[in-house]
Amino acid sequence: MAPARYTRRTALAGAGAALVLALAACGGNLGSSGAGGEQAAESFPTGPINLAVGQDPGGSTDLIARALADRVSDDLGVPVPVVNTPGANGALAAKELAGKAPDGQNLMVFNASLAAITPLAVPADQAVDIADFEVVTGISQDDFILVANPATGFRTVQDIVNAGRPITYGTTGVGTGSQLSQALLFAQAGIEANAVPFDGASPAMTALLGGQVDVAGVQLGDAKTHLESVNPIVVFSEERSQYFPDVPTAVEAGYDATVSQYRAVVAPKGTPAPVLDRLRQAFTVAFQAQEYQDFNAERLLAPYEVDGATVISEWTAARDRYRALIDQYGIAFGDQG
Repeated sequence: MAPARYTRRTALAGAGAALVLALAACGGNLGSSGAGGEQAAESFPTGPINLAVGQDPGGSTDLIARALADRVSDDLGVPVPVVNTPGANGALAAKELAGKAPDGQNLMVFNASLAAITPLAVPADQAVDIADFEVVTGISQDDFILVANPATGFRTVQDIVNAGRPITYGTTGVGTGSQLSQALLFAQAGIEANAVPFDGASPAMTALLGGQVDVAGVQLGDAKTHLESVNPIVVFSEERSQYFPDVPTAVEAGYDATVSQYRAVVAPKGTPAPVLDRLRQAFTVAFQAQEYQDFNAERLLAPYEVDGATVISEWTAARDRYRALIDQYGIAFGDQG
C-alpha cells in the first residue's frame, strides 16, 4: 500500500467529533435497511454499474475511477463502465447522479473540492452538498503542486513577486482545490494573478506547456510526467512531499495555503443500506488488490479508505475552514478569483 506522505491530514483536520458520532449511529448514511432493502441487495446488481466522473478523461479522478472499476467489476461480476461528464468541477455529473434511481446501479467518484470548496465560489442554488448523497467509501488523497512554464523564469514564489507584472494561473476548474490553493498563495504574497479555469488537470497542463498560462496548480500525479518540462515552485501540503523532497511547501515560503484533494464514491440518496454494504465490500476488495496499491504508489496517492461518516464530517469541517481563510484574506473567489 502506498505510504502516507506526512504524519497527519493537512487539509481536512479538525472534524467535529459530535457529527461523527451522530452519523456513525446510522452508519454515516441514511439508506433504507428494511425488508425492501434486503430484497434489493439479494438481486443486486441487476446489470452494469455506471461509475460517473465529473472530469475529462486522463486526469487523476478519471484514472482512479478506471483503476477501481476493473477490480470492482471482478468482485461484483458485472461491467463497471466509467462515464465522463465533465463540467463545473463535477457538479454536472453529481446533479445527474442525484436524479438516478437509488438502486446502486449508478455511482460517482466525488471530489472533496466539489463539496468543500466549490460552494464558496458559486451561487447557493449551484452548490452541491455531500450530505445529499449516500457515501459508499472514501478512496484516496493527493496534494497540489504549483509549477511554472520555464519560459517565465519562475523558480520560487519570490521570483513571481519580483516579476512585477500580473500573471495568469491555470486551474483544474472553478471552485477547485487547484484554484483555492493558488488564490490563497497569491493573495498573501501580494501578487496580481488571474485564474484561467480548465475542466481537469490534462487541459490545464497542456495550456501551461503551451505558454497559455504562466503557472498552474495540479495534483502531484498530474505533474509527475511533465517534471522535465516545468519548474516546480511549491507544494500545498503542510509538510514536504516524500515524492518531491526538494520542493518547499507554501508554508515554508511563509504562506497559509495548505489544500489537499480527497475523493469518495457516492450513490444517490436513499440507496438501501444492504446495497451500500455490498458496494463497500466490493471496493474494499479493490483496495486490497496489489495492482491497485501499485497504482496508488505510481500516482503518488495515499489511502483515504474511510467510512461515510468520516467523509461527511471532515469535508464539512474543511468547507468551514476554507470559508474562514477566504474571508480572512479578502479573496474574490470563484469565476473572478
